[in-house]
Amino acid sequence: MSDTTHGAALSDATPSTTPAARPSRRAATLAGVAAIGLWGSLALLSTSVRRLPPLQVLSSTFAVAALLGAARLARRGRGGLGALRQPLGSWILGVGGLFGYHALYFYALSAAPPVQVSLISYLWPLLIVLLSAALPGGRLRRRHLVGALLGLAGVWTLVADGGTVRLSATHTPGYLAALGCALVWSTYSVLQRRFAEVPADAIAGSCAATAALGLAGHLAFERTIVPTAGEALGLLALGLGPVGVAFFAWDHATKHGDVPQLGALSYGAPILSTLLLCVAGHAEASFQLLAACALVAFGGLVSTVPAANVGVGTRAWPTFVRWITRPRSRR
Repeated sequence: MSDTTHGAALSDATPSTTPAARPSRRAATLAGVAAIGLWGSLALLSTSVRRLPPLQVLSSTFAVAALLGAARLARRGRGGLGALRQPLGSWILGVGGLFGYHALYFYALSAAPPVQVSLISYLWPLLIVLLSAALPGGRLRRRHLVGALLGLAGVWTLVADGGTVRLSATHTPGYLAALGCALVWSTYSVLQRRFAEVPADAIAGSCAATAALGLAGHLAFERTIVPTAGEALGLLALGLGPVGVAFFAWDHATKHGDVPQLGALSYGAPILSTLLLCVAGHAEASFQLLAACALVAFGGLVSTVPAANVGVGTRAWPTFVRWITRPRSRR
């Protein structure tokens, strides 16, 4: 890692020494927040293609993402192809992260109940926070860990829906695949920083390779279903949004942004996803949803606010509680 990137990683601890690095790091982190927001629309958009086989959806959406990347490269002229000439390690990480995560996730859904798969696979934001401490210049800050744990609690509250989630030995392969999802995506996101010099446009090649691998799997194990006009639009929307722009933004964010903070904020994706499903009439609002939103929002606030401000807020909280519970006549 270069000295510039090393300094950016420490800018949160020493803001006065690297004033020029903070705006670019903040912008990269915001790009990651945009990716998280786009992933929040994944479930809603996926409802339009439920009839199609999963690997067909995977190959189709990543093909759209690859075309989007090709268009970005074409705008750069002859120099655009240079973005694809990257170290072998970058290619292995990109294709392994994108295809590996989705292949494991689809298998997990076929081998274990979706609720339990979601609970286990959504360990990845917490793992990002923990693994980011191993980055050069990285340090595990308490506010990031607390924020990630609050987000995890929010997701578990939402998915478990107040009930008991019981694991069964017969679903062990599915559980292991879901855990593999969390490990693959968190490792991919953290190791991206080692290839910070690789431009985000290079992910177009990884998307194309993922689409090719998905197509091979689809032809080998699934029966092709011709999509309707509505399903074709759904595939296009998925390829442009949660699978397209989101991965380009996440690539830039994990290479140049605040990785621990991104990990903590990532728990907003399933909450936003559920809210959108409620608005669209595919799910019902509940107390568990409200509680989950509150936990994730508070976790995001804790992970974002600097430590000094968190301390002030923590000291002020008991005073606020005493005030709000005091009889009106004594206020």
